[in-house]
Amino acid sequence: MIVIKGLSKSFGTKEVLRNINLEFSKGHIYGIVGENGAGKTTLFRCIAGLEDYSGEITADILPLKNHLGLLFSDPYFFEKITGKEYIQLLCNARKKEITDIESRNIFDLPLNEYAANYSTGMKKKLALTAIFLQENDYFILDEPFNGVDIQSNMVLTEIILKLKELNKIVLISSHIFSTLSDICDEIILLRNSQILKHVEKSAFKSLEDEMKAIVLGNRVEKLGLK
Repeated sequence: MIVIKGLSKSFGTKEVLRNINLEFSKGHIYGIVGENGAGKTTLFRCIAGLEDYSGEITADILPLKNHLGLLFSDPYFFEKITGKEYIQLLCNARKKEITDIESRNIFDLPLNEYAANYSTGMKKKLALTAIFLQENDYFILDEPFNGVDIQSNMVLTEIILKLKELNKIVLISSHIFSTLSDICDEIILLRNSQILKHVEKSAFKSLEDEMKAIVLGNRVEKLGLK
């Protein structure tokens, strides 16, 4: 379990998160949605211990950051490290011995090539492979489906559902609402630094309709398409 109480975060005078209270349970997948700048990535960075904040974040396994698989929306790689070396490095960081990396290369990546030369989608698949092989208890996936081919997205979806089956906690942000509605148990909507809504699966369609109405407004009509 991960429990967040009264979490607030500001950068200078700009308040990014305000009094966030959340509870994440084992064996559940949570979707975090919101417009750009709503605070999704900052929330993830706070949970991962990468940002100072006011409030409290606790978990049933501590320190949380040592049991967390974190995927950034734009993973960074050292210039002279191969895909295989990257996976080995991340597994070593968790003290997980791994000797059969090639056989677990589910995305068919060129593991002996430098990761910095990978395409955007390949980099994301490499980062995902590494954090899955770490055997973490918690996972934060920031835009995991963005920039990844449709076949790999199908594989990734099944992996996330398997993590749920294994009683892990998975937090996902995505701009693709339909993907979240298919796999998530709950969806949390962030807006203006706060939690606007926290809905369960039965209310996903209503949330999607509400978000669409807010985002669209009369934008299409204003364009005056002919």
